[in-house]
Amino acid sequence: MTAPDRIYLDHAATTPVLADAQVAIGQALGVWANPSSPHADGRAARAALEEARAAVAKALGWRHDVILTSGASEAIAIVAARAKVGRRLVGATEHDAVVAAMGADAEVLAVDRHGAIDLAALEQALAGEPALIAVQLVNNETGVVQPIAEIAALVRAAGSLLLADCAQGAGKVPLPEADFIAVSAHKLGGPPGMGALLVRDIATLSPSGGQEKGYRRGTENLPAAAGFAAALQSRAFVEAMPGLAELRGKLEEAIVAGGGSAVAAASERIATIGAYAMPGVSSASQLIQFDLAGIAISAGSACSSGSMKTSRVLEAMGIAPDVAGSVVRVSFGPQTSADDVERFLAEWQRIADRAGARAA
Repeated sequence: MTAPDRIYLDHAATTPVLADAQVAIGQALGVWANPSSPHADGRAARAALEEARAAVAKALGWRHDVILTSGASEAIAIVAARAKVGRRLVGATEHDAVVAAMGADAEVLAVDRHGAIDLAALEQALAGEPALIAVQLVNNETGVVQPIAEIAALVRAAGSLLLADCAQGAGKVPLPEADFIAVSAHKLGGPPGMGALLVRDIATLSPSGGQEKGYRRGTENLPAAAGFAAALQSRAFVEAMPGLAELRGKLEEAIVAGGGSAVAAASERIATIGAYAMPGVSSASQLIQFDLAGIAISAGSACSSGSMKTSRVLEAMGIAPDVAGSVVRVSFGPQTSADDVERFLAEWQRIADRAGARAA
């Protein structure tokens, strides 16, 4: 008997590289010169790189500077280290890469039980000297979408700067009106090791010398940039979003009917990410059982789930430890189908039933 094909429901960790992106990468590998070299071969590579940069900007609706990076983490680190304001404020549910980059002295902004930034607390924190405020557009563990327009308005009125980590939202939903935006190619069907920092006013950022107009050192990765641009131009995620929202709705309805619960169910959330608690079954046990059944999911961020520590995000939201310890993340991509969801739900019910039988 042939085992069923594996189901991949961990797109928030990384996405399969889209076919269009693979083709673009292959073609760009033929333009092998260094884009910073002054000779004809280098100039040809530079032209291809700038074409990819322009395509990324256009696809994201960005009319300002685009600094190509190795990913969102590097983009965030550049801003955290070199934004021309003194203070640093960071949301309590931000990605670990953001927390680390902003530093131990950064002031932490509380979130409510729905995972949204406490706007009153933010306004109070902004009363001091100008600051850099780091807030995700979409949370990578829960899918919660921050009230980013309101946050941006408060930050702008205070004369401060907003850094929006849009790794989970770019290429899927519209980008916010932020001063800095971090984007990652491998979260939207592009290659790993590629991303961008979108900068509204380059004068707000101190240069470091080197490539990217003096704002990033290191040889430019033309093949990855071409793949990044192609993934965005394909609009694969954008066009899939309505269908994925419908699929996630069916998934959550069945999970709740089966005795589970959805984290931040009352919040605005992106269609591609959901976090679910299965009472009485630890996250680690669920991951093992789903994996053995041929289904890939995760428990929180892929950057920290290997340690199986209690989620800092769920703790900040005030979720009880016993519930937080039973939460898994399910995340969709353009190829996710109704059959995938049905197989996941069937396995979910089997795991829950086995746990119930042992407890009886």
